[in-house]
Amino acid sequence: MPSVRIEVRKDYNKEDGIKIMNAVHFALQTAFKILPSDKVLRLVSYSPERFECPNNLSKPECYTYVCIDAYSGRSVEAKRDLYKSIVDNLEPLGIPKDHVLILLRESSQDNWGIEGGQVASEVKLGYKIDV
Repeated sequence: MPSVRIEVRKDYNKEDGIKIMNAVHFALQTAFKILPSDKVLRLVSYSPERFECPNNLSKPECYTYVCIDAYSGRSVEAKRDLYKSIVDNLEPLGIPKDHVLILLRESSQDNWGIEGGQVASEVKLGYKIDV
């Protein structure tokens, strides 16, 4: 159950915000083989003066930072697929591929409390981590 925070430099309307979150979630489903119901995503928008980005971007208002906290154990190939899928899924929404920064932070399942405060390593997840 990855936890995702998507930070953007403009205020998207409700429909476009949902599309952005779904684009990232679908990439996680595809690359990490998580369940469709494992949705923990936040879309946070900042005014441009409160979110600096590289100054060489053609559309700086579209700069998008995706931070994913996940259980450790995925292969480099799965991570590569995730990164590619995220940028591919966001591009049709007007976000250029080179305007997306993705940070994947991994930690042991022992560091996650889920389903009523249980240690995640002791809970049957319904999917494999080692993909």
